[in-house]
Amino acid sequence: MAPTTDLSDELLRRLADDLVRVDGVVAVALGGSRARGTHGPSSDYDLGVYSEPDRLDLAALGGVARAWAQEDVRIARPGEWGPWVDGGAWLTVHGRAVDWILRDVQRVAEQCRRAQAGEFGFHTQPGHPLGFLDVSYAGEVAIGHPLADPSGWLASRQRSVDPYPAALRRALVAHTWQVDFLLGAARKGAARGDAAYVALCCSQAAMFCAHGWHARAGVWVVNEKGSSQGSIVSASSWPASAGPSTACSGASGRPRTSCSRRWSGCRRCSASRSAG
Repeated sequence: MAPTTDLSDELLRRLADDLVRVDGVVAVALGGSRARGTHGPSSDYDLGVYSEPDRLDLAALGGVARAWAQEDVRIARPGEWGPWVDGGAWLTVHGRAVDWILRDVQRVAEQCRRAQAGEFGFHTQPGHPLGFLDVSYAGEVAIGHPLADPSGWLASRQRSVDPYPAALRRALVAHTWQVDFLLGAARKGAARGDAAYVALCCSQAAMFCAHGWHARAGVWVVNEKGSSQGSIVSASSWPASAGPSTACSGASGRPRTSCSRRWSGCRRCSASRSAG
């Protein structure tokens, strides 16, 4: 059964205070769906643990985890979960899932600078089918709710990326030029009956549309989950010209099964992203 009691703000702040006492930890923020206010009753608590990896005391971090979880918790060291998701830990605190996600303060500061300059890239990372959007680090800073920030480092970074950088908005919208290219390739694949290739092209096209839509609305995307279904922003927040967010999955939200239907749905997605 899913827990019915949320963790209080006061409890989360106490946990964050314990974390920033660990050597190398600079700041802690609540992120994810709970920071956006889009969480459900069983949503995890994602805590961004901003740290200096060369100074980070992993043993002390493990001690804090053990004290709060009342059991041994394995701490994944920086880089253990991949080049971008980095490391952290999965805890259960008072029956609720609490995820610690390590973030290197130098890399985060660099991605905040790149977001301001309109620079971005997608990188291979387990668990991210499209690829990890590097300036998601800046997005996490922008949407996060600081729980402990004794030096003011996090507040300073937030001011640099909130509101949404105009240069990044332009760059991500311009990046949707690839949608037409991908859908042209998908059309050729559909003619051959190559369903897997068509699905790959259309899913990538849909995600590029979603990134462009959100950028144009000035809304950060920090994870692919839900971004093409409009779960990150409400329907009223979408630009009127963007069209329905279900264009690439069908009005019911269920994936279309034939190559031709995938092509037709994504073509409408392409048409909507070029309007406005």
